[in-house]
Amino acid sequence: MTAMDDSENFTTNPRIAADVATMGDLVAERLSRRGFLGGLGAVSGLALAGCAAPLEKTVAAAEALPGAGEAPAFRFTELARGLDETHHVAPDHQADVLIRWGDALFTDSPPFEPMNQTAEAQRRQFGFNNDFIGYIPLERDGEGRERAILCINHEYTTTHMMLPGVAEGYPATMTKALCEVEMAAHGGTILEIRKEGGKWHPVVGSPFNRRITADTTPMQVTGPAAGHPRLQTTEDPTGTRVAGTMNNCAGGITPWGTYLMAEENFNGNFLGALPKEHREAKNHARYGVPSGWYQWGRFVDRFDVSKEPHEPNRFGWIVEVDPMDPQSTPKKRTALGRVKHEGAESVVAPDGRVVVYTGDDQRFDYVYKFVTKGKFDAENRAANMDLLDEGTLYVARFDADGTLAWLPVVYGTGPLTEENGFASQADVLIDTRLAADLLGATPMDRPEDIEPNPKTGRVYVMLTNNDKRKADQVDAANPRPANRFGHIIEIIEPEGDFASETSRWEILVRCGDPSIAAVGATWNPLTSPNGWLASPDNCAIDPQGRLWVATDGNDDTGAADGIWALETDGARRGTGHHLYRCPAGAEMCGPRFNTEGDVLFVAVQHPGETDGSSFEKPGSRWPDFDAAMPPRPSVVVITRKGGGPIGG
Repeated sequence: MTAMDDSENFTTNPRIAADVATMGDLVAERLSRRGFLGGLGAVSGLALAGCAAPLEKTVAAAEALPGAGEAPAFRFTELARGLDETHHVAPDHQADVLIRWGDALFTDSPPFEPMNQTAEAQRRQFGFNNDFIGYIPLERDGEGRERAILCINHEYTTTHMMLPGVAEGYPATMTKALCEVEMAAHGGTILEIRKEGGKWHPVVGSPFNRRITADTTPMQVTGPAAGHPRLQTTEDPTGTRVAGTMNNCAGGITPWGTYLMAEENFNGNFLGALPKEHREAKNHARYGVPSGWYQWGRFVDRFDVSKEPHEPNRFGWIVEVDPMDPQSTPKKRTALGRVKHEGAESVVAPDGRVVVYTGDDQRFDYVYKFVTKGKFDAENRAANMDLLDEGTLYVARFDADGTLAWLPVVYGTGPLTEENGFASQADVLIDTRLAADLLGATPMDRPEDIEPNPKTGRVYVMLTNNDKRKADQVDAANPRPANRFGHIIEIIEPEGDFASETSRWEILVRCGDPSIAAVGATWNPLTSPNGWLASPDNCAIDPQGRLWVATDGNDDTGAADGIWALETDGARRGTGHHLYRCPAGAEMCGPRFNTEGDVLFVAVQHPGETDGSSFEKPGSRWPDFDAAMPPRPSVVVITRKGGGPIGG
């Protein structure tokens, strides 16, 4: 999730009273990019504030799980906080650029020409603003070299940083050809990589390589909403076929090795207007449609809601892709609901059902999980391929006593009836936000990535920030008004049962500078001046069961976004350690470990996007530092000098 996208994240939740941003606010935000408590006595202070069970009970419950226990401490030399035009990594690690926007994927990919971009070329090149990274190991090649597949989302395009000559005259300078370049740069990349000479490299021309775009990749709609009249359009009267996917933020890799692409801020891709009495007017308003970040609707009818009012309903889903078959048709799995999905991380529950966690990344929106009806079969991949079409979607209510109720988002349950506008489960899923509003879910401070830890039965929720929350809107799970710096919640699933309908929760850390009392940050006192962070966004669990956090908005504290290790166990619980920082203007995305934990892949998104920056005058020309090249979003490979696990 990006700072640009957050310009639209003013409150549209009707349960929350807040001012609506003006168009001037949106344009200005878009173009400007903008301790843990010491000891268990302090933990009881949190409990008095309504934040959950005492820490010793939580840790004991986690350690009681089979195979659980205290994860190894991090052992690396911390990186200093800072902000400049290049990237930096802790001194006992190294960081290498793997692939950049515009790099070749196929043997016939044209060279990258930033001054002469075309949609045709972009469809054969690595896309823009890489976000989620998924890792799937492959067997070694005939020469014994390590191989893997990376699945990488391309979340959005920063028009004024990507295209020459548009910054001063946007949107009038946009043409159909330039809009088509943007569509081609959205979506995702599936890429084979190989380790050679001690370094990882893309395998150009691999049979696994694939570009998925917002305009030309055919997709199938599956699950309860497939074929519903509210998904039918002029181009697709069946309501079962969609051209492309867009605004893919975080995602996930399923236990059977498929790639989940989470469609997030799709509202930004639409123009036009509907009359207030139209069937979709309330639905569109709840999702912020249209916001008009992009000008596609001027040239393509399906992105103009006045011409195709159902088209927005075909986005906001979880898309499942089989990376092992480049000819396969991606599937939009409607059973998981339609929101601004930040991610889709999955885990197998003790009874074999699969659980997918996702956050709806907007201020005052909700945390969800989906539990499949069927069970995972580790011996039969084909039997798992449609597991995500049947199951139960839940939304979270965080109670002040530290319990969490997972409320079923199911037609006929409580208020989800025809009297309230829901004629079927398809309606419930198309209008997931409206359904969750009626169910009384807890409005959160921008729930982004949500990561389950199968070793401990705990789940980590990144709550990035919410400066719109007022003092009378504070609750136990969102304890700070005007929350500029975010916090992290830990969900404790009982006995590791991720499918449970009742859980517990507590706040792991309140982010921000602990040396400023007014910030209200809570870190372990062992956290150094370099170890605290702000605006947690994506996260990852390494093979040792340790938590790593990426930020989007840490630059508001005067230092770059980056990667931090965060202790979750024992006496060091709530201690942060700084590993990597981005170049100026960039956001940190997509942390993903290889199977052994000795490689960490990260995505550097929108480098050089500082105040007043543009294609012609970026805040950095990372990673090429070539006057003929703009800054280029890139995937970076982090390894430890001399080998061994990342973070020690």
